[in-house]
Amino acid sequence: MALLAGCEQELPRSSPPPQARPVALQPQAPHPPSDKSQALARYYRKVQNDLLTRGLLRTDGGGPDTPFTADDLVRDFINIAFFDEYTRGPLSGGGHGAGALSRWEVPVRVNVEYGANVQYGQRTRDANNITAYVNRLARVSGHSVSMASSPAAANFHVFVAGEDDSVFMQTRIKQLIPTISTPELDLFADLPRGFYCLVIAVAAQNNPNTYVNAVALIRTEHPELVRQACIHEELAQGLGLPNDSPEARPSIFNDDDEFALLTRHDELLLKMLYDPRLKPGMTPDQARPIARIIARELMGQAL
Repeated sequence: MALLAGCEQELPRSSPPPQARPVALQPQAPHPPSDKSQALARYYRKVQNDLLTRGLLRTDGGGPDTPFTADDLVRDFINIAFFDEYTRGPLSGGGHGAGALSRWEVPVRVNVEYGANVQYGQRTRDANNITAYVNRLARVSGHSVSMASSPAAANFHVFVAGEDDSVFMQTRIKQLIPTISTPELDLFADLPRGFYCLVIAVAAQNNPNTYVNAVALIRTEHPELVRQACIHEELAQGLGLPNDSPEARPSIFNDDDEFALLTRHDELLLKMLYDPRLKPGMTPDQARPIARIIARELMGQAL
């Protein structure tokens, strides 16, 4: 699971009339997966089974065995919101150090597109899961997040696609993000097996700490639970929580795979991220005392 971030020019206030899609970019009709895709699906089924056997990929959101305090929330928020698991990406020229607070200021509108080997029944399940999760993200963050009324109205593009969709993915993403770098585009065409899924968040050129566009890839070869885990992590990361931390618990923002789905702890991180007292561009030192107040309020502790 990964997030990269970049910059592009700010989206126009009103979109020009959409052009007719080329034939190659019409919605993909399902067809059987290739041998390579089927082999990858077998590999990910084994990964999921191994994790479940070890008691990982929990879906209970935590409990008495995973207590956390307001101070834990502040620590985890700083580690997850201000640092990046990989880099801030070639488009923004960032590095591995602490960055500034980044989030969406415009409404987030989500659209889903499918690769050719995603069967209609799976498309329906994925659409239902993503819609329900988008509604949850809106509820817990307090930000305007919803499904787009049409693909042209979307600024957060979710692709459920796989090994057989390289040409479709590269062509479509180049349309959506013309400023995407070649290395980032190549990731979507040949994502390493160790990357379960991926999201690229794109900031406005004149305001590098506010996102205006995002593209996420959910591998179609994943079995159901890992597929849901990817949806939960990539969409939440794309809202502005790009890092993982070994100290965060109970959390999906931890590489230990203990939790598959967004937890109560993670909901509180999203509430903190979109609290109006915090502003895009803040440094960790500027945000920490405010985050401490917010965390204590959320945990019902005295200030």
